Amino acid sequence: MHITMIGTGYVGLVSGTCFSEFGHDVVCVDQDAAKVEKLNNGEMPIFEPGLDALATSNVKAGRLTFTTELEGPVKAADAVFIAVGTPTNSDNTHADLSHVFDAARDIATALDGYTVVVTKSTVPVGTGQELENIITEARPDAEFDVVSNPEFLREGSAINDFMRPDRVVIGTANEQARDVMKQLYRPLFLIETPILFTKRPTAELIKYAANAFLATKITFINEIADLCEAVDADVHDVARGIGLDGRIGSKFLHAGPGYGGSCFPKDTVALAHTAKTAGHPLRIVEAVAAANEERKERMADKIVAACGGSASGKTVAVLGLTFKPNTDDMREAPSLSIIAGLKVAGASVRVFDPEGMAEARKNFDPDSVEWCEDAYDAATGADALTIVTEWNEFRALDLDRLKDVMKGSVMVDLRNVYDPDEMSAAGFDYTCIGRASTPPS
Repeated sequence: MHITMIGTGYVGLVSGTCFSEFGHDVVCVDQDAAKVEKLNNGEMPIFEPGLDALATSNVKAGRLTFTTELEGPVKAADAVFIAVGTPTNSDNTHADLSHVFDAARDIATALDGYTVVVTKSTVPVGTGQELENIITEARPDAEFDVVSNPEFLREGSAINDFMRPDRVVIGTANEQARDVMKQLYRPLFLIETPILFTKRPTAELIKYAANAFLATKITFINEIADLCEAVDADVHDVARGIGLDGRIGSKFLHAGPGYGGSCFPKDTVALAHTAKTAGHPLRIVEAVAAANEERKERMADKIVAACGGSASGKTVAVLGLTFKPNTDDMREAPSLSIIAGLKVAGASVRVFDPEGMAEARKNFDPDSVEWCEDAYDAATGADALTIVTEWNEFRALDLDRLKDVMKGSVMVDLRNVYDPDEMSAAGFDYTCIGRASTPPS
């Protein structure tokens, strides 16, 4: 089948590439000519393990192309996916759908024959109806259906999530549209992937509800971690003890500095706004969003406390800048709040991230931090070191070497990568999350 993917951001690029791997002919359209040129030269604008090789092989096979021209690809398409950004609006209350609506207007002018228009972008309930209205108003003669097909891609494992997903959600009441979507996802039917067909508003809500629930689990265990510190309990054991309950499960019960990324922060805010507008406020979701923002800001205070209550004139090494490992995404990353707090506290900050340095430079004054070559470079001369993102290479640091290059001995492990007793034996004044801190032995 012929697919046109509008938007070559994270969702559009991964989805388009994977659809081409399914054997479909995919054209990815983007208004950014420089990005399209890079893609045509084999340069990926994002870091996602395996994506560059998969895209290259499908481009070579002739199933995947990139262009700035929209009309031709839309005319030829059986399905047009809208995969543009839906960031939080300027007052941080709900999703900005301007790019989605602009895409719908552009699609309307080019439709030729029956076409399924699919929202892959994360959009609030009711957006599908608005898109239908926009296209109908622009092209009363157009033959089309609007389908909701939310994405559930985890950055760092997105290809596997697309190729072998837990489920595929498709929102439409139209049989012809269902048939088209079945053909698009035929390889997943063959491996008996659960395919959930629902009404369009239900599909739109499933995406937000899923992310809000996962964000709630993260926030819950983070608050339990704070309680563990106060009562001398171990959050790892608490998480395991409750996670072994099949009704709860162990995933997303890892205490840390708070969630970030492109989904959870904006989706919790958007869902809360939708619910409030509908007259049914979601108090739990509202509390989760507020608690998470407060937590990220408090992490700098935790580091300052570990430094003896003052960071003025001290140097702090920050390992890990991206919101999670195996991505270069800096959106809503805890490191942003942490570094800002450390600077306010008077600290000098040295930073390193395996993949996020280029993106991180866009978020800081270049002279506000020192950009380092590796973990040991960042630690050189530091009074304290903090692990903010749990990249694999930070899980097996040479502790003797680290201790030798550091000026001080303070380590604040915001991801609980290390064992407190081992860190104490190695000579570190070790602080972690939800477990007792240990002085050097």
